[in-house]
Amino acid sequence: GEATVEIPQHIVLRNFLDSIAQPKHNSAIPRIGEYWPGQGGVRVGEMRGQNGAPDYSLILPIDPAACIEKIQWGSRGEDEPGAQCSFDGLANTQALRDSRHSHPAAEWTAGIVIDGHKDFYLPARREFRLCWVNVPELFIDGAYWTSTQCGPNVAWYQYFDGGLQNSSGKEAALAVRPVRRVIHSLI
Repeated sequence: GEATVEIPQHIVLRNFLDSIAQPKHNSAIPRIGEYWPGQGGVRVGEMRGQNGAPDYSLILPIDPAACIEKIQWGSRGEDEPGAQCSFDGLANTQALRDSRHSHPAAEWTAGIVIDGHKDFYLPARREFRLCWVNVPELFIDGAYWTSTQCGPNVAWYQYFDGGLQNSSGKEAALAVRPVRRVIHSLI
């Protein structure tokens, strides 16, 4: 009947501020696992930018032309210091492409064009881990090269039959699935 509820003003203000501060889902950005029209593939998820770089969505192409079943990482016995990052596949791939040594897997990604995009690259270890966690159904079981070198003779791969990451000799022929990134502030 005549009961009243008093809520301290600071609690009301905090609840109001929390409600307007909640990030809203940008309807132009598809949910994880959905195709992103005009961006070259399926949105895998969000990657945290490293060293002050912005966060970005990782895009996995589903076009059959963006998959090769057997190709070498390349240049066994050659150290590639610019391709050792576990997070930044774009920087790793660029270092491999710019190297004076041959890196067939990285070089192959340079020829991929989907939805007008030419910026595909070999994912780094952590980027491929996100693929395994969020969209494993988009992969055939097996081993896929990452862009991350493990040493002069070996590089990391992602295995999609159980999530294992391990290293293999650079001369081995494994599958490759490139990715690209979309920085939200640029769309």
